[in-house]
Amino acid sequence: MAVNMKGKSLISINDLTLEEIYQIFDLSQSLKLKKLSDEPHPVLAGKTLGMIFSKPSTRTRISFQVGIYHLGGTGMYFGPNDLQLGKSENVSDTAKVLSRYLDGIMIRTFSHQDVIDLAKYGSIPVINGLTDLLHPCQVLTDLFTVLEKKRTLRGLKMAYLGDGNNMAHSLLHGCSKVGMDLTLATPSNYKPVAEIVNNAKENAKYMGSKIEILEDPVEAVKDADIIYTDVWASMGQESEAQERRNYFMKYQVNPELVKNAKDDYIFMHCLPAHRGDEVVNEVADSDNSVIFDEAENRLHVQKAVMALVM
Repeated sequence: MAVNMKGKSLISINDLTLEEIYQIFDLSQSLKLKKLSDEPHPVLAGKTLGMIFSKPSTRTRISFQVGIYHLGGTGMYFGPNDLQLGKSENVSDTAKVLSRYLDGIMIRTFSHQDVIDLAKYGSIPVINGLTDLLHPCQVLTDLFTVLEKKRTLRGLKMAYLGDGNNMAHSLLHGCSKVGMDLTLATPSNYKPVAEIVNNAKENAKYMGSKIEILEDPVEAVKDADIIYTDVWASMGQESEAQERRNYFMKYQVNPELVKNAKDDYIFMHCLPAHRGDEVVNEVADSDNSVIFDEAENRLHVQKAVMALVM
């Protein structure tokens, strides 16, 4: 049964119901087919999306800007120096003003609180394009890609290796919501936020799936259907890169490690990949890798999100 999502903000996957998640997937598939057959689908004709970027981006900016264009709307880019957000104007006032001009906001920023405040004080839907805490659009895309490749989500096992960062947090939310087992292998001093882990375990208990937090990468990938990794040093952590490399090198996804997964495992990465660090070319470019299908699907999934909420 269709769920009315008009006006709803996407701040966290944890805020979505299972019905809403699958509604996003269903529409993503429909819009993807329309795009592949060159069938026009201007369902947001006359609508304008404001795109706020405090962090630089390749996939997020291009996929949202192309996506709103495909939907018949207009995308307006605001870089780090284009708005007074949290500088000479507080977030509350900015949210109220933008709500008078725009039909939706996508924001990619450092502080998660900025996204919460924009949604709280504004009257239009806000889409979280990434914060230091969460990356929900990416993980919705990841789950959609797994569904395309494996035809199911429930009962599969995903192994995530590396930093307990925003990707790990949204994977915890996403996998637990859809009934997928998730095993995270991280160094002891880089574990995900405990509150998010506990919340994911509650969701998983309800769905009959399992969440595990380990330190051993070999144990984590044993019999995995999906192996996922991310950069070891995210934006703003460049000064920690060498220190992190020392901790994370044993979590590198390489041909020896993936032997412990199922033969038909798929390899995923949100990109950009630091080849030679978290993953080597032999895996990233292998027949098991779906990283570019995954990157393409950002376009289709985000179009579905925009079409549903704007």
